Amino acid sequence: MSRPPRHPARPPRQRPRPQAQQPSRARRRQPARPRWAMRAATTLSMVVLGAAGIGHAVVTGLDTGISRVDPFRDMKNRPSDGDGTNILLVGTDGRDKITEAERKKYRLGGAPCRCTDTIMIVHISEDRDRASVVSLPRDSYAEAPAHTDRNSGEKHHTHPIKLNAAYAEGGPNLTVRTVEHMTKVKIDHYLEVDFTSFMKTVDVLGGVQICTVGPLKDSYTGLDLPAGKHQLNGGQALQYVRSRHIDGAADLGRMQRQQRFMAALIAKATSSGVLLNPVKFREVTQTVLSSVRADRSFGTDEMLDLGRAMRNFTPASSEFTSVPIGKMGHKVPGIGSTIKWDPVKSGKLFKALREDRPLAPYKVRRPKAIAVDVAPQQIRVQVANGTKTPGLGKKVDKALRSTGFRTSGVPVSAAKPNVPRTVVAYDPRWDRSAKSLAAALPGCQLKPVKGQGSLLKVIAGADYKGVKRVRAEDPYQGEFGVATGDQVVCGSS
Repeated sequence: MSRPPRHPARPPRQRPRPQAQQPSRARRRQPARPRWAMRAATTLSMVVLGAAGIGHAVVTGLDTGISRVDPFRDMKNRPSDGDGTNILLVGTDGRDKITEAERKKYRLGGAPCRCTDTIMIVHISEDRDRASVVSLPRDSYAEAPAHTDRNSGEKHHTHPIKLNAAYAEGGPNLTVRTVEHMTKVKIDHYLEVDFTSFMKTVDVLGGVQICTVGPLKDSYTGLDLPAGKHQLNGGQALQYVRSRHIDGAADLGRMQRQQRFMAALIAKATSSGVLLNPVKFREVTQTVLSSVRADRSFGTDEMLDLGRAMRNFTPASSEFTSVPIGKMGHKVPGIGSTIKWDPVKSGKLFKALREDRPLAPYKVRRPKAIAVDVAPQQIRVQVANGTKTPGLGKKVDKALRSTGFRTSGVPVSAAKPNVPRTVVAYDPRWDRSAKSLAAALPGCQLKPVKGQGSLLKVIAGADYKGVKRVRAEDPYQGEFGVATGDQVVCGSS
């Protein structure tokens, strides 16, 4: 049976656009401490996706509430155009509209830093069938182009900085210039969001559902969630995405939770009927736009244009990642500890964006996976054959590798060849990894071995019957560590 085309023809532009602003066109495209990734998702899903189901009558006038900036002023020697649309989303540390009661309840003390907490590139594919979200760690080592400091008036030559300091020194213009210089990706639109309206936006949506494999507790933010499903209100959501003292993953773990929240927010926006309810849509959108600043060419027509093209958007259409990191704690005199990107992997990542290619690997249908705490891609394993059955070690190694574990690929023979029950030997410091590995080997025995180190050992026994597929709460798959939205929302497998 024939199917209707997924992407209807895009309507012609109704008005010309200033050349200097470099607006998006049909032929263009789309760990660390980025704290407010959810604001980007709020803006993207409510403004862009919302336009798909509502239409011009409801959207008209909403853009009049957006504060305008000119991030592309006097920019020269910019990267070449690519396919699709690239939006630079930044979140600033503004909190002037947070009440004193909210500050105390959700532990939002401290003064704003006049810098960016979140920096990410959202790439909307040319066929409008995919959104790729790439987080740029705020502490990334960067080189700011020559500019005039907007605070002191001092003229600077090209010099090293942390990426989030570009906003403090030169505002949106220097931020765009620095990102383009580092990524060679041309930015088509700029959106800046203050997190003060975040809690109200989540509450207007009716909350967002988050699922956790294990308990999450952070004394700094007050987050305290047991394992399971949770319907988070605005304040709880704020705690969830701010927490970085839950485990040893620190900022990297927080970044993963932010990406999970973005996927959940998009799922809620596209499945709750908000986009088809003009009154609700306008209420949510007005809440979001009350704290948005955007380039002058991002208006009603752009909302509708992207919205019409993305009316089939779902969580499975989104993919989330961060820039591959080459070195943590790179010391720079006068700046402090920074994060250096992996030059080869990050180069490939941004090349994929420029060429409008998916970041996530091709999906195939697989049996339902067991949820575990640590991604198999992060666990190193040495397999040993503990039986007299020839080739069993190789068989187990291959099965574990196929579900994502980083096996050595060279199994060995165990000292004792008559092991009745499969054993997972591990250093107690890596107990979470051991439990994740044991989930893939039903019935195995966990054996702590002090001083063994990060390498886990599997001694395959006579009871071995195969490997179960496992997945982490926040999977890191593919060359760039990409997770698609449907992998991280509740109910995914």
